[in-house]
Amino acid sequence: MAMPAAKLLVFLSLIWGKSGSAAALNNCVFLGEEEKNSLYEDGDVVIGGLFPLHYSPVSSLPTYKTKPTPNMYKYFNSRALRWMQTMTFAIGEINQRSDLLPQLKLGFHIRDSCDDIPVSLRASLLLVNGQPERDSRGPESDSNLGCAAVQRTVSPVIIGGAASGVSMALQRSLGSFHMPLVSYFASCSCLSNQREFPTFMRTMPSDAFQVRALAQLVSYFGWTWVGVIGLESDYARFAIQLFLEESVQYGVCAAYIHFYPVVLSQQALDELLDVIQMASSKVIINFCSDSEMKGILKEIRHRNITGLQWIASEAWATAKSLWEKFGDLLTGTLGFAIQRADVIPGLQQHLTSLRPNNIYESAFLAEFWEETFKCRLNGSVNSHSHGDNNYIDRLPCKGTEDLSDVYSPYSDVTQLRVSYNVYKAVYLVAHALHDMANCSVRKGPFLNGTCADPKNFKPWQLIYYMKRANFSALGEKVSFDQNGDPIAYYDLLNWQRRPDGSLHLEKVGFYDASSPAGSSLVINDSVIQWPVGKQASRSVCSESCPPGFRIARRKGEPICCFDCVPCAEGEVSNKTDSLECSRCSKDTWPNKARDLCIPKTIEFLSYHELMGIVLCVVSILGACISLSILAIFFTCKDTPLVRANNMELSFLLLVFLAVCFLVGLLFIGEPSDWLCRIRYPAFGISFSLCISCLLAKTAVVLMAFRSTLPGSNAMKWFGPNQQRASALLGTAVQVIICLVWLLTSPPHANNNTDYHSATIIIECATGSAVGFWCVLGYIGILACMCFLMAFLARKLPDNFNEAKFITFSMLIFFAVWITFIPVYVSSAGKYTVAVHIFAILASAFGLLFCIFAPKCYIIILKPEKNSKKNMIRR
Repeated sequence: MAMPAAKLLVFLSLIWGKSGSAAALNNCVFLGEEEKNSLYEDGDVVIGGLFPLHYSPVSSLPTYKTKPTPNMYKYFNSRALRWMQTMTFAIGEINQRSDLLPQLKLGFHIRDSCDDIPVSLRASLLLVNGQPERDSRGPESDSNLGCAAVQRTVSPVIIGGAASGVSMALQRSLGSFHMPLVSYFASCSCLSNQREFPTFMRTMPSDAFQVRALAQLVSYFGWTWVGVIGLESDYARFAIQLFLEESVQYGVCAAYIHFYPVVLSQQALDELLDVIQMASSKVIINFCSDSEMKGILKEIRHRNITGLQWIASEAWATAKSLWEKFGDLLTGTLGFAIQRADVIPGLQQHLTSLRPNNIYESAFLAEFWEETFKCRLNGSVNSHSHGDNNYIDRLPCKGTEDLSDVYSPYSDVTQLRVSYNVYKAVYLVAHALHDMANCSVRKGPFLNGTCADPKNFKPWQLIYYMKRANFSALGEKVSFDQNGDPIAYYDLLNWQRRPDGSLHLEKVGFYDASSPAGSSLVINDSVIQWPVGKQASRSVCSESCPPGFRIARRKGEPICCFDCVPCAEGEVSNKTDSLECSRCSKDTWPNKARDLCIPKTIEFLSYHELMGIVLCVVSILGACISLSILAIFFTCKDTPLVRANNMELSFLLLVFLAVCFLVGLLFIGEPSDWLCRIRYPAFGISFSLCISCLLAKTAVVLMAFRSTLPGSNAMKWFGPNQQRASALLGTAVQVIICLVWLLTSPPHANNNTDYHSATIIIECATGSAVGFWCVLGYIGILACMCFLMAFLARKLPDNFNEAKFITFSMLIFFAVWITFIPVYVSSAGKYTVAVHIFAILASAFGLLFCIFAPKCYIIILKPEKNSKKNMIRR
C-alpha cells in the first residue's frame, strides 16, 4: 500500500523546488522531538488524519516571496483538537466492537495541516508513505527525507482537508496515486467533479445543496434584493456562482457582488463597507469564515452601521467566538449549519479524560493543556515553537487541573457538527473495510471475480467500497451519491440573545435535500428573533406588484427591478408579481381590482326594472283604451256618428290598434330565438293592418265624395267587401315580406359584447338587415299613401271630416318614425328596445287619439251633436 519512495522524492522536489523549503515547513507545529510532531497508533490498517491544529493570522501568511517561519502558525485551534480526538475515539470504539471488523484492528496517524496548502501537502505525503518527518534544519534535509528512526505503517486513506482549497490541492497530488481522501469540512461544489477528483469523498454536504437552501430561504422571506459578499477563495467563488444561478428561478437578485482578499487591509475594508452602505439592500449573505467576519464586524461597528440582516454560510453559522464582541450586530443572524449529532455516546468522557500524566504522548495535547490552564509542563518545548516571551513567566502545572472546571471549545459538545462529520468519516472507512472483508471468493467486484485482502489492498480498491457504502451512524442513515457527496441535511439556526446577554443558537427550521421538491425547506418563523422589530425586514429593489398588475421590466436593470403596470382591459392577474395578465373568457370580465374574472352583467329590457314596468303598463293601458273605445263604438253602433264613419273598418282598426299596443310586450323580457321570430313579424303585420284600414277608410271618404257627383257610380266599386279585401291585400304584402325574411335569415337571440365589454347584451339580431328595413319600408309606403289620400280629402265638405284626422295622425306617425330611425341606430342594448317600443306606442297612441278622440268626445260628452241633422250640416 505504500507509495514508492522514488516517486515521493520526485514529487516533493517538484512541489518545493529549492532545498530548505520543506525543512522550514516542518516548523509549523513544533521544533521538538519527531515523535511529538504527530499522533500515532499502530494497527492492521492505519487511517491518516489531517487537522488544522494551528493557524496563522492572515497578515502573517507566507507569499511567493516569503517562506514560512517557526512562529508563523502560532494560534492553537481547540475545535480542531476536538475533531482529532473524535477520530481517535471513533477508531477506539470500532476496535471494541465485535460486529464491525472483528478480524482487523484500526490505527491512526494524525498530523497537523496548519490550515495551509504547502504544510498539508507535505504532511499528507508523509502519511501515505508511512515515514515520519525528521527534524531537519539544514540544506541536507532533502537527502534525509526518506529516512526515519521508526518505520510506520502507511495510511491507505486520509481523513482530512478541512478547507476546500486544501482538499483540492491534496486531491490533485494524491489523486494521481489513487489515494482516497475523505474530507469532513470541505464543501466547495467544485470537489464533486469526479473526473478531476476521482478519489475524493466527504461527509460534508456540497455547497450546491447549501446554496439551494439559501436561495429558498431568501425567497421564503421575500428578500429579492440581497447583497452577496465572499472571501477571495475557491470556496466563496464557486458558492456565489451557484447561488446566482440558483436564485434566478426564485426571482432573487444580487444587489451587489463583492469579493474581499484574505488579508483584510483597511483599503479592502473601506471598499467593502462603501458597497454595503451605498446599496439599498439590508440583507447580506457572506461566504467566509469567522476570522474574516471579525474584521468586517469591527469596521461595521466603527462606522455605526445597524439594521443589517446577516445570512451566514455554514463556515461561520455556528461561530460562537464572534458573539462576545459583536453580539449586538449579529442578533437575528440566520444560517444553515451542517447536521448536528445531539450526542455521541462516550465522546465527552473521552474528551475530558485528559490528565497531565497522559498528555505527554502528543505535543498537540501538551500545548492544548498549557494554553487552556496558562501553565507550563515540565520538559515542554512550546516556548520555542511559539516564540512566547511570557511563557517562561508561567507557573508549572500542578497536575490537579481538570477540564470539567473550565470552558473550552475543545470540551463543548453542544454543537457536534464537524465532529459528527469526522465520526461518520471514520465509520465510512470502517464499513468499506468491513464490506471488503465480507467479499465472497470468485464473487468479488474486481478482475475475474477476485476480492481484495483487507490487510493488504490497493488504495483504489478501498475507494470502490467506500463509494458504495451504506450504513447507519447514531441512528442516521448515511449514503452517498455518484459524486461521493452525502445527502444534505442542514439545520437552520437563528442567533438569539438570551436575557443574560449570552448567545443561543436556536434551531428554527431545517433543509432536507432528500425531501420532495417544494417541501425540502421547513421554517418555523414564529420563533425567529430579528435584528430590528418583530418581523423580517423588507429587502426588495421594487415593491411587489399586487394582483391586478403585471411586472414591466426596466431596461438594463436586474429582473428584480421593475415597474407595476395595470392589466389591460379584459385581462386579470390573480397573484402577486405576475409576469403577464391573462385574458378573461367571453362570458366573464375583470372586476374593479382586475384580479378576478367575474360573470359579465347580462342586460336586456326586463319586466322587473322601472323602464320595463312603465312601458308594460303603457302598452296594456293603450290596449285597454283601444278596447274601451271599441266597446263604446259597439254600444253606439246605431248612432249617426258611428255609422257615418265606416263602422266596420273602425271596429277593425280599434282591434288592430289594441294588437299594436300589445305587440310592445313582445319586446320586453329576455330575448329568445322564438320570441325574436315572433316579435318583428308581429310588429310589421299589426301596423300594416292598421295603416291598411286607414288607407281603406280614406279611400271610402274620397269615393263617397265622388259618388255624390252627377253620373258617378264610384261607390259600387268600393263597397264593404272591397274595403275588407283592400285592407287584407295591403297586409298580405307585409306577410309575404315577413315569410321571406323568416325563411332566409330570420331574427335570432344574440349575446352582444361589442358595445360594452363588461356587459353581455342579450338582443334580437335582425338576421337579415334587408328584411328588417323592408318591413319598415313597406309600413312607410302604406303610411305615405294614406297620408296623400287623406291630405287630398282634408277639405271635403263634411262636418266630421275623418280625412282631416287621418292626416294629423299620419303627420304624428311620420314624426315618430323619422325620429325613431337615428335614435334606434345610435342606441344600444335595452335602450334600443325601449326606443322601438316607444315608437310603437307613440305612433299607436297618435292614431288612436287623432282618429277616435274627437268621436268619443261627441259620443260621451256631446250626445246632442250625435244626430243625422248635425252630421249633414255644413
